[in-house]
Amino acid sequence: MTQTAKNDTQSTRTTVRTTEQPLVLVIGGTGKTGRKVAGKLAAQGRPVRVGSRGGEPAFDWNDPATWTAALEGVDRVYVTYYPDLALPGAADQVGAFAEAAVAAGARRLVLLSGRGEEAAQLAEEKLKVSGADWTVVRSSWFNQNFDESFFLEPVLAGEIALPTGDGVEAFVDTEDVADVVVAALCDDRHIGRTYELSGPRLLSFADVAAELSKVTGREIAYVPVSGEDYRAVLRANDLPEDFAELFTLILDGRNAHLVHGVEEVLGRAPRDFADYAREAAATGVWDVTS
Repeated sequence: MTQTAKNDTQSTRTTVRTTEQPLVLVIGGTGKTGRKVAGKLAAQGRPVRVGSRGGEPAFDWNDPATWTAALEGVDRVYVTYYPDLALPGAADQVGAFAEAAVAAGARRLVLLSGRGEEAAQLAEEKLKVSGADWTVVRSSWFNQNFDESFFLEPVLAGEIALPTGDGVEAFVDTEDVADVVVAALCDDRHIGRTYELSGPRLLSFADVAAELSKVTGREIAYVPVSGEDYRAVLRANDLPEDFAELFTLILDGRNAHLVHGVEEVLGRAPRDFADYAREAAATGVWDVTS
């Protein structure tokens, strides 16, 4: 699923000011793409404010009263939505925030969206009509879902059980997403553009399991399950059942092709899943102790 979800709880400085350059608000700045975007901007000497519920000032999508302080002095914003842009109500919240941002003087907005997600495209349209100088970045599913969020526990357990059948996905690396977002935030040539991002090859979840088995040295199996069985798992873990709908993006084949936004923006090929898996395995994140 898109990325837009999955903010971390790790601590980070809320604002990093090193120059008089325009202040960038990174919503979800402790998440998988947000923390990398914030880090890359800070490394360039650009001032960054991390937007999160634990930040100072705090930012909460469900509390518009927090938006004003988070936007104070901000010139541009990286917009990620939690828990997922395709869920009901997200488009209206993104539209309301975009209008608030423009009114506060933050006209430059870069939105993280998802490939093939019609509900997410409603949020894109809300952003576009807000008066913002916008860029939309539509991402495939992240490689890092397997070591940083909802697929980590199944990998550790040695069994990835999902309602995806034989469907394929062009998994993309969050380093590539972050590099594209930083370019879009900093270069006006990307205003008014929509970029679709993918990795360099299509992979089924069986292919992913094979890649992970190779780098971990133990068997990790992919087990296809029914949509209803997966909904039962979501209910048992107090997760929104709407997440199950996101797997239709894989089952119906709408994203079963490569796109070239990484090359278009960055002038280089995207990172391959095998490279990601090898580097992640070296950190020990998938080590299982007896």
